[in-house]
Amino acid sequence: MQSLRSGKREVELIINGKKHQVTIRSADTLLRVLREHLGLTGAKAGCENGDCGACTVLVDGVPIKSCFMLAVEAPSRNVTTIEGLGGETAVQQAFIETFAFQCGFCTPGFIMVCHALLQSKPDADEDEIRSWLQSNICRCTSYEEIRDAVQIAKLKHRNQ
Repeated sequence: MQSLRSGKREVELIINGKKHQVTIRSADTLLRVLREHLGLTGAKAGCENGDCGACTVLVDGVPIKSCFMLAVEAPSRNVTTIEGLGGETAVQQAFIETFAFQCGFCTPGFIMVCHALLQSKPDADEDEIRSWLQSNICRCTSYEEIRDAVQIAKLKHRNQ
């Protein structure tokens, strides 16, 4: 990380497996850098105070609300956004099959949480699923479809 005279810093971020050199302010959140500097708009700016989860990304495989993480904390960490999951994952397909979205604003955050859940606990039970999903808010649909999507994705994930 190199400090510049303008109060900005040059940092190298690893986003979706690619290295990016960006010049940022120390106060820039990871969410803002992803969206405004790198054009990765999958993480949504919802509440911007860590409540809604629409901005969820994975940092070293762990779901993190990117509005709460400063970008200067991210160098040498592997950040994965919804764009970095690639093609249609089992979780994404299950969301489509169960109609687990309406407006879609919260969907990328939920998909990131569900993806991380199935990576770390492929046999998660209903209580674990509910616990993990509590980190995100949807104002349009019931959570039943989202939980159903996790159950379907869990079966698909197991059969891959």
